Formats: sequence, structure tokens, C-alpha cells
Amino acid sequence: MKEMLHQFIEANGIRFHIAKCGTGPVVLLCHGFPEIWYSWRHQLTALAAAGFQAIAPDMRGYGETDGPRDVDQYTMLHLVGDMVGLLDALGAKTAAIAGHDWGAPVAGHCALLRPDRFRAVIGLSVPYTPRSPVWPTTVMPQDAESEFYQLYFQEPGRAEADLERDVDRTIRGTFWASSGDAEPRPRSDSAVDPISMVPRKTGFVSQLTVPSKLPAWLTEDDVAQYVEAFSRTGFRGGLNWYRNIDRNWELLAPFAGARISVPALYMAGERDLVVTFYSQQIASLTSLVPDLRRVIMLPGCGHWTQRERADTVNEAMIEFLRSVTI
Repeated sequence: MKEMLHQFIEANGIRFHIAKCGTGPVVLLCHGFPEIWYSWRHQLTALAAAGFQAIAPDMRGYGETDGPRDVDQYTMLHLVGDMVGLLDALGAKTAAIAGHDWGAPVAGHCALLRPDRFRAVIGLSVPYTPRSPVWPTTVMPQDAESEFYQLYFQEPGRAEADLERDVDRTIRGTFWASSGDAEPRPRSDSAVDPISMVPRKTGFVSQLTVPSKLPAWLTEDDVAQYVEAFSRTGFRGGLNWYRNIDRNWELLAPFAGARISVPALYMAGERDLVVTFYSQQIASLTSLVPDLRRVIMLPGCGHWTQRERADTVNEAMIEFLRSVTI
């Protein structure tokens, strides 16, 4: 097995912690919320064994990477700039990029804005989506009793207090609720699953169920990695990504309707709530990503694709990466 190395790198004005493994063409791995580099541990070693240099940073505001205080330091342009800065710091002219959850839009915009640097893109869970015609938060669902979780995350301090009250419960409950192992939820005509709606009176964590037994893809040691990281940093950095949703809409106006030109792969779990929410975008994905090579739906898998189905994801990633020029 290739040795896993950890180091700190200055890029785009902040200090990044990265984990890397292997030598060869660079594959940059972008995690989502609430995660850290560790979410890519299975891919780091598999990609290294296949002849690639796999690099997984703690993204801006997460883990051992710096987390600027100001909310406006977490726009999509900052996040894309971070990935370009990492390539520069590593001396890599080009790379393939993969992203899961919030990391998927980062990867997609890296490929959109800098195809000269990011020669192939892999999206997990969240598909690349067109810019909406209106401010995104204005169309997020809410009523007198509850609001969409991304709206709940908007007010600084409120979600932090909720999520940080019991970090262990937050991590266990969040990972379980969005997994393919959670109890099936009643079918609904709405694209928004009830679990995505936060009760106004009790908050986000109140609705989470902590499983009596962890699923096979999540060990106690795994949980401890995340609990340690978020107990130390809190959730503010990750939540600030959500607080730039409308700002991103404004900043990215010049790229409305632009298409990703590089080769792409999209994977998601069939039980991922995101798939329901973005079903129309997934069905028309080739209109914005014309060189989309494959769409892979993973039976029984939930949101945490690269952990729930590590072997299948590794095989698909390696097959795709070997077919493109990095």
C-alpha cells in the first residue's frame, strides 16, 4: 500500500492541510459538508495504487485548513481559487478534479472556469446545475412550522449553536439520516424530502436519529475522526459556504448558461436525497456537460457515495481517469 503523507501548504492566501498518496497525474479530491479530507481515505490509496497522485485537502474552513472569519471569504470564486492555488503550490500544471456534496459544485466550477488546469471532472451526489433565474434562497421552501435546511443555515450563530451542542450526536445523526441504510421514508410528491426541512422551534439536530449500531461503512474510529475535527473547529467554516449561495449567484452571472467542456463522470446513490431534489437536472445533465461519459446510479446507496460504496466508486473513477488525458 502506498504511504499516506500529510503536509501544510500556503495557497490563495491561507494555509491548507492536505493528505496525499502516490505519484503520477494529479487527482484533486474535494469533500463536502460536514466532512474533512478523511472522507476520501479509500480513494486516496486506490488511486495511488492505480498510478495517480491523489490529493485530498481539508477544504477552506474545515479541519486543519484555515477558516477566515468573514462570511464573504467563502464564495465559489474563493473556493475555485483555492484549488488553482493548490496546483500552483504543488507544481502541478494540470489535474483531474473530483468533488462530493459541496465539493461537487467546486469541482464543476473548476472545470468550467479553468479547463486549462482541470482536464477532467468527477461529480458525486450533487450534479452540475445551471444558474437559476432568481436568487436561490427566495425559492427555497418554508412554512410556519419549518424551513429548508439551507435557509436554516443562513443566520450566523444559530446553526453553530445547534450543531455544536453535541458534536457526536450531530455527526452520527447526519451521516445516518442521509445514508442508504436509514429507514425508508414515506414517498412524497414533493421534490423536498421532509428530513430536509428543519423545525423552527427545535432546530436541525432535534430531528436526527442516532442509530443503535453503525452501518458497515462507518466505524467508531471513523466517527471519532470527524468528532475530533469539528469539536476543535466548530461548524462555522462549513456553514459559511451556505451563506454565500446568493452571493455566488450574483458573482457567477457572467457564466450563466456556460457549459463544462472537459470529460466528466457523474455518480450518485439511488437513495440519496439529492437525487430526488435534482432529478430534472440529472436527466438533462448532458445539455450543460456535453462530454459526460457516464452517469452511474448506485443501488441502495445514500448520500455518502465514496464511503458507502468505496470499491465501486474507486473502480469507476479509475476506469474514467485512465480514459482521459490529465
